[in-house]
Amino acid sequence: MERIERDSLGEKAVPAEAYYGIQTMRAVENYPISGWRPFPELIRAVVRIKKCAAQVNAELGLLEASVARAIMAAADEALAGRLDDHFVVDVFNSGAGVSFHMNVNEVLANRANELLGGQRGVYSPVHPNDHVNRGQSTNDVMPTAMRLATLEAARPLLGGLEGLARAFREKGEAFRDVVKAGRTHLQDAVPVRLGQEFHAYAQIIEEHERRIRRAVEELRVLGIGGTAVGTGLNAHPEFRFRLIEALKRETGEALVPAEDLMAAMQSMAPFVAFSGAMKNLALDLAKICDDVRLMASGPVAGLAEIELPALQPGSSIMPGKVNPVMPEVLTMVCFQVVGNDATIALAAAHGEFELNVMMPVIAFNLLFSARILANAVRVFTERAVIGLRAHVERCRYYAESSPALVTALVPYIGYERAAEVARELLATRRTIREIVRERGWMSEEDLERALDIEAMTRGGLLGGGAERSS
Repeated sequence: MERIERDSLGEKAVPAEAYYGIQTMRAVENYPISGWRPFPELIRAVVRIKKCAAQVNAELGLLEASVARAIMAAADEALAGRLDDHFVVDVFNSGAGVSFHMNVNEVLANRANELLGGQRGVYSPVHPNDHVNRGQSTNDVMPTAMRLATLEAARPLLGGLEGLARAFREKGEAFRDVVKAGRTHLQDAVPVRLGQEFHAYAQIIEEHERRIRRAVEELRVLGIGGTAVGTGLNAHPEFRFRLIEALKRETGEALVPAEDLMAAMQSMAPFVAFSGAMKNLALDLAKICDDVRLMASGPVAGLAEIELPALQPGSSIMPGKVNPVMPEVLTMVCFQVVGNDATIALAAAHGEFELNVMMPVIAFNLLFSARILANAVRVFTERAVIGLRAHVERCRYYAESSPALVTALVPYIGYERAAEVARELLATRRTIREIVRERGWMSEEDLERALDIEAMTRGGLLGGGAERSS
């Protein structure tokens, strides 16, 4: 069954059961691009703007109370998910997201009309442009909705980072006495404690969490009320201030009006900053995942310093093989986030004059990054970090076997002699103690003090900086 609707371009058939209308139908036909629909956070953000706008316009005497109540009731149904099937415009749609915006306007108008006893597709007494969109434009609604959606999407990401940092801290405490070989340039270095490495990972994640929180603050500044080009044409002078107060109550976020509406509508800088903070996080997460995969490599021909939980068979041909799937998937997500950030940066640079027409692709990539990062961080924490175990003896063996231990002898015998010891150690596989004793370069007491690998992980001059031997 179909119904016929009309717009300024003519007539078109729309499915009779659809809450969307002719402008949405044109977009469905025009943009069969990805098959992906807008993120729920973005839909909810636009719906919240419409709900609050109806309330404010009624308070200002610009909308009949019954019409406003019907729009608000339709919005509440949409926020509850009961109209999800009717938001059908592809994520890659018209410049600035006009088609997606009108999809929301039409759905709310048709449902509001039904609530008032009318029919879908008639748009009386509620019209998508004249009533649902009163005092608004795609050009100020979309950047405002993108901010609200990103604020919502940031919450699970920040919560996930808190959980990951906490799990790393707990492992740092659990492994505080596990001494292992340090590595620089993928070569042996002086000893460290496994716990120190995990404490460092926790610190890195906590610092990224703070960076993301700083980026979030920029998203609280809203340019709603600028309408078409930032001048506020067709909007009541009090509209934007009252709307932001209503949105504060609706979302629970500390929102503030922009000082310059035109600037807030043109610049995508807050989204670039948030995306950049996620990219920065992704780069360090990928580095940490590399560390974890290397430490877990083996179990025979690799380092095997740690063991990750066995989650699934790792090969279709090699029985018994288990792979580090959680750091692998998190790394893939990190690479995707880096690519998304590049798209956002390019799109932000192409916002000519009073509007950035690339907002749909910015919104999609921004929310995509936030979602996959939040989910990947969560499963990495739950399925890899929390159940991770240390192979204590293997760690200590590497630490005690490393030629880098000669570094602790430098304050006693100097760099050149220490290097000579290292060369002979590698050539003959004799121990450091044997080589130094043979040459008589250090007393037994100083040698034992200098080669205390636990003390090496605490730094400083072992033995109090004894005089260098001549």
